[in-house]
Amino acid sequence: MPDLPTPQAVAGPGAGPHLVCVGASVRALACAATRAGWRVHAADLFGDRDLLAEVTTYTSAAATPYPHGLAEAAARFPVGPWCYTGALENHPELIDRIAAARPLAGNPGSVVRRVRDPMLLGPAVCEAGLGFPDTFASPAGLPADGSFLRKPRASAGGRDIAPWHGGTPEQPERDHVWQRRVDGDSWAVALLCERHGARPWGFSRQLVGCRWCHAGAFAYCGSIAVPDGEVPAPVRDAGDRLGAMLVTTFGIVGLCGVDLVVDRGGHVHVIEVNPRPTASMELVDRARGVSHAAAHLAACALAATVHVPSASVPSANVSAGTWGKAVLFAAHDVVVGARVDAELGRAHDRWSRADGWPAVADVPCTGTRIDARRPLVTLFARGDTGPSVRRTLRRRAGALTKIFSTGESTRF
Repeated sequence: MPDLPTPQAVAGPGAGPHLVCVGASVRALACAATRAGWRVHAADLFGDRDLLAEVTTYTSAAATPYPHGLAEAAARFPVGPWCYTGALENHPELIDRIAAARPLAGNPGSVVRRVRDPMLLGPAVCEAGLGFPDTFASPAGLPADGSFLRKPRASAGGRDIAPWHGGTPEQPERDHVWQRRVDGDSWAVALLCERHGARPWGFSRQLVGCRWCHAGAFAYCGSIAVPDGEVPAPVRDAGDRLGAMLVTTFGIVGLCGVDLVVDRGGHVHVIEVNPRPTASMELVDRARGVSHAAAHLAACALAATVHVPSASVPSANVSAGTWGKAVLFAAHDVVVGARVDAELGRAHDRWSRADGWPAVADVPCTGTRIDARRPLVTLFARGDTGPSVRRTLRRRAGALTKIFSTGESTRF
């Protein structure tokens, strides 16, 4: 394995307790922790500019085999607790490896293995009175008409999911499951789980496979938060049932996300559980002026060993309205040059003044090469309604697509 770079000091040392954040992309969680008073040490695959501006030290794991390079990176940081983001839930052995060396603020490998196993999760969901798609470990005897999806067991963001049309799987069957396709509206519920129970932290509609984001057919490409008073009763009820089940049956702690589909008859189907902070949770921070990182860490009972800042401490300006985010993917290979960088900065500044928060996140550093179909940036927008937020996100995605495609001056 190649040597990892020495952790790089990038921001002021701060005065709070140390916290290590690792994952494929840690910007949202790490920045929320910094706003709550932690001295964050981060390792991920991207090293985006806005992450480097917020954390105390940073180590890139991009040059080492993923995900095991993250463990090597974590070992180089100061003593303190750690937490993880996506998609380390697909690597419970790595979670346990890092947790053997420093306190874990999150779910250990034993919990992750169980809740990520659809053969265990499905019966528990049904016992809680909710739907779960028929799921099989083999395609033998299943129809090949596209009514089933072939899904990687190690799924992340909807990548590599495809309708099943028969044939011989290119990879071993043990690496996939076959799940009945459920058509309907995609939702996510964020749950804050503690030892004594759970409560909903937020609800959102998911953006999946949007062409204007250049996303794949089943790829997650954003979220639009839904105010508590506008959440349909079946979805709210599902959140309550799931929270109780995940705590009592699986022992989940901290923030976790559950992907749902509400079919045309209004029935709620659970698709999967992500047992860690998820992408939609930073929208709650913007709407309520809280830190989802602080809430997660407090729920994981770190207060016994370190001071955990309150989640209710404002993390920035509270901006009323409905918030949304969209992940813009590269339509082709991109190298971020000086002209693109300047145009992106102007768009970011104008939109941010209107919304009161940074409007563009996960901003690549100048000179970064981004391959086609990989994420470029994350866009945010605020509006009066969900549809208006979606329209704004789509307009902004179009403007940035032009910038990344040509580098030409674009009017905003």
